[in-house]
Amino acid sequence: METSLDILKAKAKKIIYFFSDIDGTLTDGCVYYSTEGELLKKFSLRDGTGYFLLRQVGIKTGFITTECSPIVAQRAKKLKIDKYIYGAHKKVEALRSFLDVEGLSMENVAFIGDELNDVNLLKTCGLSFAVADADIRAKEVSDIVCSHNGGHGAFREAVETLLTLRGISIDNIINESL
Repeated sequence: METSLDILKAKAKKIIYFFSDIDGTLTDGCVYYSTEGELLKKFSLRDGTGYFLLRQVGIKTGFITTECSPIVAQRAKKLKIDKYIYGAHKKVEALRSFLDVEGLSMENVAFIGDELNDVNLLKTCGLSFAVADADIRAKEVSDIVCSHNGGHGAFREAVETLLTLRGISIDNIINESL
C-alpha cells in the first residue's frame, strides 16, 4: 500500500502508543526448544534502543502477541513496556478493549508486525509497519515496509521513521539524554 508523505505525517502526529508483535518482528522468528519446552528467543539490542527513544519523546510502548511466554515477559520487564497483551488470538479486539479503558482509539496506535495474525491489526491501527521479511499479506496492508528483517533492527527502523515523520531529531535526543 502506498501512502503520501503528508498522510504519513498526519498519522504519526496522532500516535500515543507503539505496539509490536513479538515472534518474527522483535525476534527472527526462530525459537529454541528443549524437552521442557521453549528455551530461548533472540532479541536485537538495537531494537531495544528503539524503546529508549520512544520513552524520551513520551510515546508509550506495548507488546501484543498470541503467545504466553515467560521469556517475552522478561523482555517486557527489561524494556519497561507500558502494556503487555499476551494470549491475544484476535489482536484487534484485544487492543480495542485496552484502548477503550485508556480512552484512546486505533488511530492513536502504531503497530509493527509480520505474520497472518497481524494483518487485521495492521489494517486497523493508525500507522502500520511490516518487517522486510513479513508475509506478503502483511506488507500489502502496511503503511510502511521496513528494510530490516524481524529481529534485526526493523523495530528500531520503524521507531526512527515515526520520529522523523513527527519532525523529532534523534540527534537532539542523543544530545539531551545520553
